[in-house]
Amino acid sequence: MDDEKPITEQVMETMTTAVEATKDAAVTAVKKVKKAAKKVAKKVAPKKASKKKAKKAAKKASKKAAKKSAKKAAKKTAKKSAKKAPKSKKKAKKAKKAKR
Repeated sequence: MDDEKPITEQVMETMTTAVEATKDAAVTAVKKVKKAAKKVAKKVAPKKASKKKAKKAAKKASKKAAKKSAKKAAKKTAKKSAKKAPKSKKKAKKAKKAKR
């Protein structure tokens, strides 16, 4: 402490220094907390799909849909032909009988 300065002035300087140091520490702490919160948010929150990934996903979805529709169409035609097949066998039998 300086003996030439009045005590009140010395106290004010000390308090000002303490306040500034506290303020700096608080600012630093807030920055660290924000940074840590961002890291946690990145880990917890689902990642945004990039445009390329979105396009690929859309292509895959359309391909799957096309495959499914193709399979359904194939099943329908198979069922229809299965239903028609017995009729054609009956016609074949009738035709054989008619030839006799």
